Amino acid sequence: MFDWYLKVLRSYSDFSGRARRSEFWYFVLFNFLISLGLGAIDAILGLEMGGNVGILGLLYSLFVLIPSLAVAVRRLHDTDRTGWWILIGLIPIIGFIVLIVFYVQEGTPGENEYGLNPKEMGDDITSHLVE
Repeated sequence: MFDWYLKVLRSYSDFSGRARRSEFWYFVLFNFLISLGLGAIDAILGLEMGGNVGILGLLYSLFVLIPSLAVAVRRLHDTDRTGWWILIGLIPIIGFIVLIVFYVQEGTPGENEYGLNPKEMGDDITSHLVE
C-alpha cells in the first residue's frame, strides 16, 4: 500500500496520464496519517504557530502540494475529465462533494483522451509483491 504513496511522490510533477483509484486513495490515506502524526509531534514539541498549525505539518503540506495536485488531475483524467475540474473544489461544500464523486468513480475502460487505462496496462504496483 505504501508503494502507491511512493509512486505518486516519484511522479510528483506528472500531470499527464491517468491514475487508478487505488493510487489516489492510498496517497490520500497516507497523507492523512502522516499529517496526524506530524500534528501530534508539533503539539508535543510545542511547534504550533497558532490556529493548530504546526511547523512540521506546514512543511509537509508544502512538500506534498504539487504531488497532490498532480495525482488529483491524473485521477480526473482516468474518469475522462480535464484536470481543470479540480477548480470546482473552490466552491464551498458543493465543489468538494462533486470532486469526491468524481474521485470514487470507476475509470473509463480502454483508452481515453488522456491515455490507456492503467488497469488494463498492468500498472498494478502490488503485482511485484505477490511474486
